[in-house]
Amino acid sequence: MVNEFQEKKLSRRSITTIAAALILAVGMGYGLSLVGNGLSAKAGNSITVTGSAKTSAVADNAVWTLNVSEMSQQVSVAVKKIGTSVDALSKYLIAGGLASDAIEIGGVTTYANNEYVNGNSTGRIISYQANQNVVIRSKDVELVKKLSNGMGSLLQTGVNINNYGPMFYVSNLDKLRPQLLAEAMVDAKARGVSITKAVGSKLGPVLAVTSGPVQVTQPDSVDTSAGGMYDTSSIPKSVSVTVSVSFKVN
Repeated sequence: MVNEFQEKKLSRRSITTIAAALILAVGMGYGLSLVGNGLSAKAGNSITVTGSAKTSAVADNAVWTLNVSEMSQQVSVAVKKIGTSVDALSKYLIAGGLASDAIEIGGVTTYANNEYVNGNSTGRIISYQANQNVVIRSKDVELVKKLSNGMGSLLQTGVNINNYGPMFYVSNLDKLRPQLLAEAMVDAKARGVSITKAVGSKLGPVLAVTSGPVQVTQPDSVDTSAGGMYDTSSIPKSVSVTVSVSFKVN
């Protein structure tokens, strides 16, 4: 009798324990379901899209730096050669159609070339180097490009000129930037509408906007830089911007 009573008691305890475990499991599952649905709703009430805009531009300002360099065993001779070479350069530029006030001639710099043996200086000066920069600033970008391309004829006369090539700039970039940002915002909205419409939702108001840097590149170039790019080698250019826009989704 005792054994039968104990068996019934143990059986009731087991049933109670199992029932409690089932209730707890169902409760936790339901709670996790609510949390999951809440997170899903929170993550799904906004969308972030990228908009872009691009336009063509033409450089209207040129800066061209030339370096005249001469060497001699006497510093005075090196400086005199510099003067002759700079005069020849100025005549070439003016004869080519450049205004004299567009030519800026810098000061002459000199330094001594020391003799080295096995990597050690002997203290003996073997020659002197003289340098002078000539900077051209002009809005006639096509003329500057033509003069730069024709420098070979002057170099053939024996002058030592380092031609680093002209740099071409767009002066109205400050006016293009807000126009492109507005167009990029329109593009971002159009993309957002297409995406939300495809899933049966509606695009709501703007929550946040981040604009990217301006990219000034050669035409048809796909090069970009995280900090922005400015190509100065070409006269025709492409100017582009991007924006990252977060919209509320209804």
